[in-house]
Amino acid sequence: MENLRNWLLPSLLAAVQVALLWSNPLAEAPPGPVALVGVLIATVLVVAALGWRRREPVWALAGTLGAEPVGGLTAPDYSLGIGVLIALYSVAVRCGGRVSVVGTAAAVGCGCVLAALQGGPPVSVVSTCAITTVLCLVSAALGEGRRQWLAGRRAAARQLAGAEEGRRQAADTERHRLARELHDVSAHHLTSVVVTVDAARRLGRTRPELTSDALSFAAHAGRETLTALRRLVTVMRDADPPDPRPMTGRIQELVAGFSRLGRPIVTELPSDLAGPAAEAAFGIIREALTNALRHAPGAAVRVRVRRDADTLELSVENDAPRAAARQHSTAGLGSGRGVTGMRERAAAVTGTLTAGPCPDGGWQVMARLPDTTGPWRQPKPSRRRDFQKEQRLVDASLVVAATVSPLFVVAGDIEDGAVFEPSAGVVLALLALVHALPLLWRRRAPWPALFWVLATTWIWTVTGAGDLLPQNWAIYLAFTGAAEAMAVYAVAVYGGGAARTSLSVVAATAGLTGVLVETITSDISPEGRNALLDAAGWRAVNWMVVTVLLLPVMWGVGMAVRARRLRVVAREQGALTDSVQQAALAADAERRRIAAELHQAVLDRTARVVELADRGELDEVAAQARSALAAMRQLLGSLRGAADPERRHAPQPTVADLRDLCDTLRAAGRSIRLHGASQAATALPAPVSLAAYRMVEAALGAGDRGPARVTLRLRRGAVHITVTGVPLAAAGPVADRLKIQLDAAEGKLSVDPPGTLRVTLPAGSLPAPAQEVPPSPYA
Repeated sequence: MENLRNWLLPSLLAAVQVALLWSNPLAEAPPGPVALVGVLIATVLVVAALGWRRREPVWALAGTLGAEPVGGLTAPDYSLGIGVLIALYSVAVRCGGRVSVVGTAAAVGCGCVLAALQGGPPVSVVSTCAITTVLCLVSAALGEGRRQWLAGRRAAARQLAGAEEGRRQAADTERHRLARELHDVSAHHLTSVVVTVDAARRLGRTRPELTSDALSFAAHAGRETLTALRRLVTVMRDADPPDPRPMTGRIQELVAGFSRLGRPIVTELPSDLAGPAAEAAFGIIREALTNALRHAPGAAVRVRVRRDADTLELSVENDAPRAAARQHSTAGLGSGRGVTGMRERAAAVTGTLTAGPCPDGGWQVMARLPDTTGPWRQPKPSRRRDFQKEQRLVDASLVVAATVSPLFVVAGDIEDGAVFEPSAGVVLALLALVHALPLLWRRRAPWPALFWVLATTWIWTVTGAGDLLPQNWAIYLAFTGAAEAMAVYAVAVYGGGAARTSLSVVAATAGLTGVLVETITSDISPEGRNALLDAAGWRAVNWMVVTVLLLPVMWGVGMAVRARRLRVVAREQGALTDSVQQAALAADAERRRIAAELHQAVLDRTARVVELADRGELDEVAAQARSALAAMRQLLGSLRGAADPERRHAPQPTVADLRDLCDTLRAAGRSIRLHGASQAATALPAPVSLAAYRMVEAALGAGDRGPARVTLRLRRGAVHITVTGVPLAAAGPVADRLKIQLDAAEGKLSVDPPGTLRVTLPAGSLPAPAQEVPPSPYA
C-alpha cells in the first residue's frame, strides 16, 4: 500500500506528459524526434526522482532540477515542468526550515536560468521568472503548512502514546506507588511501637514508669497508623494535582513525631521547600529516621537540608548506637529495601543518593536532588498557545500569488505589442495588493476577510471610470478572482457549519456578478461606449464566469477539509480521553484490591494493638505489633512484585512465536497481517530472532487499535522489519525505547509520518537484548 501511494503521483504525472506529447492544442507544431526523445528522457528521470521524494526528498529535488532542463530545452512547448514543484513540496513537508528555503532558492534560480536559455523577449523572460517564483513559493508554503499539520498530529500521537503507556502500566504504577506510601506512612509507626514496647519490657523492673508510657505511645501510634492508612486510601482516590505549598512544615512535623520517642534530633531546613524534590526529600528523611530508630535506638540524629543553586543537598546522620541498644537490635523488623527505596525516590527526580557508615560508627544518608521548582512561589496561570500564528507562510504566499497574477496578463499583452503606461501598472499592482491583502487574516477572521475582498472589487470600477486604467482593464480584474475563491475556501474551513458558510458562495457570486454587469454596462469613455464588448471584454466575461463557477467547488473542498480535520482531532481527543479514563479505572481497581488486602492483613491487627494497649496488656501489644509489622512486610513484598519463578525460567520468544502473538491480538478484535515470519524463523540466530520478536511485540503493543501489517525480509545480511498502522509506536515512548535498544544492537530505525516503523537488524549474532519495552498486554 505504501509503495502504491509513493508511485501513484509520479505515474499520473508520466501519463499526463505522454498525453501532452500526443496532443497539445497550444503547440504550433508536433514534436520532432529530438524533442520527443528529450521529453521522454526527462519524464523518466523525473518519475524516478519523485519515487524517492518520501525517503530522500533533497535528492528527489536535485534529480528533478537536473531533469527539467532536458525537456525544457529540447521541447519547451511539450514539457510539463511541474516535477520540481512536487519535489519542492516534499522537501518542505519532510525537511522544512533552512533546507526548504535553500531548495526554494535553487528551484527559482534554475527556473530563471532555464527561461534565459530558452530565449525570447526580455518581458517574456521576466514574466517566466516571476511565474516560477510565485509557483515555487506557493509549493513551499503549502508544504510548510502540511509539515506543521503533521507535526501537530505527531505531537498528538506522542501524547496519546504516553497516555496508552500509562494505561497499560496504570495498575503496576499504582501498586508500586501505594507500596511506597504504605511503607513510608505505616512502617515507621509500627516499628516505633515495637521498639518502644520492647524497651519497656526490658527495663520494666528497673523503670516501671516506662510501661505506662509505652502503652500510651502504642495506643497513640496505632491510632496514627489507622488514621494515616485510611487517609491514604482517600487521598489516593483524589485525581486532583498535589498541593504545591511548602514542604518544610510537614518535615518539621515528621521530626517532632520522632522526637517524642526520646531521641535528640537537630534540624536545619529552608523555609520554602516545595515541588517534587521536596517531596522526595520528605520521603528520604522519613525512611532515614525510621532506619535510625530501628538500628540505633536512642542515638542522636542530625537532619540538614540546604539549597545550593538549583540543587537540594540532604543529609541525615545518626551517631553510633550505645552498646546496650546494640545488644537488642531490631534490624530484623525491616523489609530490607529501605536504602533501595530511598535511591528510587532520588532517582525519580533525577537525583543521586549514597548511604553508608561514618568513621565514628554511625550512619549517614546523603542525597543531591535537582530542584527544578525552586523556592515556593505563588503559581502563575499558564499561557495559552496561539494557534493563529501557525501556517502564516501559506497566507503570505497566497497574497503574493493573487497580487502578481494580473501582472502576468499585463506582461503577455506587452509581449503581444500592446502599449501599457507605467502609471497604470502601478495602479493595477496597488489594486491587486489591496484586493488580496485580507487573505492574511483568512484564518482568524474568515468572514471579514471575504467581505473586504468583495468590497475592494468595486474600487476597480471607480478607478476605471477615472481613466486610471486602460479600457480593457476588466480582463485584469477577472484574474484577481482567485482571492474571492480563497476567501470562500477559508470561510468553509474556519467560518462555521455548512448552512452558515454556504452563504459565502451566494455573497461572492452576487458581488462578482454585480461588478461584471456594472463594468460592461458603464461608459468607459465618451468615445468607447460598451468598449469592453470586444475580444478582450469577452475574455474578461469568460474568466469571470469561470471564477463564479469555481466558488462552489472551493466551498465544497473547504467543507471536506474541515470535516476531515474535525474527524482527526475528535478521534485523537476521544482516544486520549478513553485512554486516560481506562488508566484511572485500572488504578482505582488496583487501589480497591489493595485496600481490601490492607484491611485484612494490617488494619485489623493494628486496631487490635490499640485495643490491647488501652487494656494495659504489654506483652500482647508487643506480639500483636510484631504480627502487624510482619503482615505489612509481607504485603509490601507482594506489592513490589516478586519475580515469578515459572516466568523467569520460561523459554525466550523467537520470530516463530510472532504468529501466536498475532493470533492473540486477532482474538482481541484487532486485524493483524503477518508476512515472512516463517522464512526469518529458520534463518536467524536466536539472539537476532529474540530482538526481532521484541521489536514487533513493542510496536503492536503500543496501544493502536486499527489494522496493522508486519513484514519481515532477509536481504543483504540483515533482517528488515516493516510494521504499518502503528502511529502510537511511531511517535511515542515506544519509539524512543526502540531507538535506544537498536543503537545497542547496531540496528537502524526509521519512522514514517503515517505510522510506519522500519527496523533493520544485522542478521549476524547479537547479544540477547534486555527487555527495554514491556511485553504486550495481549500476550
